[in-house]
Amino acid sequence: MQSASFTLASPSPSFSLLKPRRQPPSLSFNPRFDPIRASSNLNNDSFNVNLSTRRSWSLSSSSSSSPVQLRPWNAPPPSYSDAETSRFEVKATSVPEAAGEKPESSSLFKTLELGALFGLWYLFNIYFNIYNKQVLKVYPYPVTVTVIQFAVGTVIVSLMWGLNLYKKPKVSGSQLAVILPLAVVHTLGNVFTNMSLGKVAVSFTHTIKAMEPFFSVVLSAMFLGELPTFWVVASLVPIVGGVALASVTEASFNWAGFWSAMASNLSNQSRNVLSKKVMVKSEESLDNITLFSIITVMSFILLAPVALFMEGVKFTPTFLQSAGLNVNQIYTRSFLAALCFHAYQQVSYMILQRVSPVTHSVGNCVKRVVVIVSSVLFFKTPVSPINTLGTGVALSGVFLYSQVKRLKPKKA
Repeated sequence: MQSASFTLASPSPSFSLLKPRRQPPSLSFNPRFDPIRASSNLNNDSFNVNLSTRRSWSLSSSSSSSPVQLRPWNAPPPSYSDAETSRFEVKATSVPEAAGEKPESSSLFKTLELGALFGLWYLFNIYFNIYNKQVLKVYPYPVTVTVIQFAVGTVIVSLMWGLNLYKKPKVSGSQLAVILPLAVVHTLGNVFTNMSLGKVAVSFTHTIKAMEPFFSVVLSAMFLGELPTFWVVASLVPIVGGVALASVTEASFNWAGFWSAMASNLSNQSRNVLSKKVMVKSEESLDNITLFSIITVMSFILLAPVALFMEGVKFTPTFLQSAGLNVNQIYTRSFLAALCFHAYQQVSYMILQRVSPVTHSVGNCVKRVVVIVSSVLFFKTPVSPINTLGTGVALSGVFLYSQVKRLKPKKA
């Protein structure tokens, strides 16, 4: 199917003043016409054609599938200068009938590839939480741990750019100024998450982080003017109720861990709102992976001096030995946690490029269930039936929220 749109950029002579000479009916195109200056530019199936006003044209299409024909009218050419030519923009798009058809082998390969990416996303996330919790249990310096994670991510990003494994972006100073607030809230979100993981069980931290949709709705309404629908608000009820029930019955509950996880939710959703508010027009040329890579480097630069000021240099072998810690074990687990931290976020963005945001949200909900179950089994975290019920209700609310987001409010 083919469609065409036309835009007149400058005034053209009136067609009513032109008296066309009658053409033989058998001829659809007169080859003996004055030369025209035409330029064509192919970009995403759009064509720009410049026509001189020395000749007027009529456009006709013999059928929906045939190309547009230009028929000249032999009229006296008006005395316009070259600079006073009219400009028509002709944009045509065509969709082949078999555009949606894909070979079965290619479709199967893409399905397997997507399944493998989801598996890696969950696997890296599980191991990140396990290794990270093991380090934070014996090394209570969450800011330093976060800096190490950003440092490893910065090295990985630098290698990717240096070895041309991923195209190095050209970022201007104005773009960096726009990205800076995102880097700040991204840094705070990860610091607060590590603070919570150091204080409470992994399962409880992720149960509280299930309240991210609640903060997303509130912040979007406050700063973007996006009022939620009735069904979105209804889906938040089981999320809030489930988290409250799980918090009351949590064996490892303490207020420091609870509020750190809540602050992480606020920071992460602030990053998402900022992305919608300031990045839509300013950063169209940056894909998600490139943007995440830049934010990782900026977060390391921002947090390193803060960590030195707040916690000092407490990651040296001498300090770890004086604290009675196994140096090799701490270094190995910290490095693996940082590696998994960067890997699971990279894979997450790779998945987001292949599926819709709603599908990605559902996958994130399933991921949280997998992480909670695996951490409970690995660390043998004591959970009561009521605590399990509260966690289940909260996660069910998250799944319901991801589904009702498909529903768009009807325009009045």
